[in-house]
Amino acid sequence: MDTTNEAALREQTTLRLEKAMGSFGTAALAKMEQQLPWFRRMPPEQRSWIGLVAQAGIAAFVEWFKSAERTRPAIAGEVFGTAPRDLMRSVKLQHTIDMIRVIIDVVETRLDELAAPGGEAQLREAILRYTRDVAFGAAQVYARAAETRAAWDARLEALVVNAVLRGEVDDGMHSWAAALGWTSKPVTVIAGYTPEDEEPEVTIDQMQLASRRARVDVLAGVQGRRVIVIVGGAADPLEAARHIAAKCGPGPVVVGPQVGDLYDSTASARAALAGLRAAAGWPDAPRPVLAAELLPERALDGDEEARRYLVEQVYNPMCAAGAPLLDTLTTYLEQGSSLEATARLLFVHPNTVRYRLRRVAELTGLTPTDGRNAFTLRIALVLGRFSQRSPRT
Repeated sequence: MDTTNEAALREQTTLRLEKAMGSFGTAALAKMEQQLPWFRRMPPEQRSWIGLVAQAGIAAFVEWFKSAERTRPAIAGEVFGTAPRDLMRSVKLQHTIDMIRVIIDVVETRLDELAAPGGEAQLREAILRYTRDVAFGAAQVYARAAETRAAWDARLEALVVNAVLRGEVDDGMHSWAAALGWTSKPVTVIAGYTPEDEEPEVTIDQMQLASRRARVDVLAGVQGRRVIVIVGGAADPLEAARHIAAKCGPGPVVVGPQVGDLYDSTASARAALAGLRAAAGWPDAPRPVLAAELLPERALDGDEEARRYLVEQVYNPMCAAGAPLLDTLTTYLEQGSSLEATARLLFVHPNTVRYRLRRVAELTGLTPTDGRNAFTLRIALVLGRFSQRSPRT
């Protein structure tokens, strides 16, 4: 077929397409109603927007077919630009592909009627080329929307983490977390260091990957060399932290106490960060390590919450139990954890010393015969005495 005949056939087919164009949108909507369950479930307003998108696609095809140059159409602007952005959240990419397929079917069923005699192959080829470009255009639109959403989510995530660290855990922060789909309870905050020479975005992606393996939800943020991870829904925070630690850089990984929800997460974050600062005092600490296991180092490093805990939860219960308990513990620690030496100095039987040490363990949760627990008890004794000294000294 020579160029002149092609142009004549295209012109005749274009006239037929323009006359039938008004009925295409109605026919396409009717077929979508019949074949696509997700379309039937949509509210009327959204269905009308989809009808406009379908009509715009058909009109753009007719204009493109009419053109002798046949340049690649600007699909995103001409077709998808007619719909509001809210529609993008309601119609998935797969739904868009389904919609395109239905529109193609509507046109192809009327191919013999629409094409000028002898122009059927020309129209069929044009439909295939155009729908291919529509599919690519749809993919680009959704890809750009996904990139924009990902960038927005990353900013929201950083805002939530910063608010938790600053103690600004209010309803506004909760609305940010809700926008990210966060509903998890209970909550634990984990603090560690980023891998060397790794971009913050990569670190956060790695934390998200680790969270999927641990089957928990996370919100992560990078501040300098520190990485802060808010973990939600963990049955065992320490086990979840092992997955997080595997993605952190060299250095300690500290797990804050588990709290009820995001409103209380600042307390867990404070403990985790205090533990991260003080972890240098315990080089052989496990990785990850609970912030509660770093209480003595945190207290020596100036953490007031750790000092208060050791006084109120460790020293005061022993003090309330009576002087013999404190005297026994003090002597036992000073005598290098020797039962016999403690018994001789206190003029009691070794079994009495054992009983009092068991009583200390019951009251404090710390076993004096364990080296690490003994260190914590010694710090608690010193801090407790400080709390009881006279203001004039």
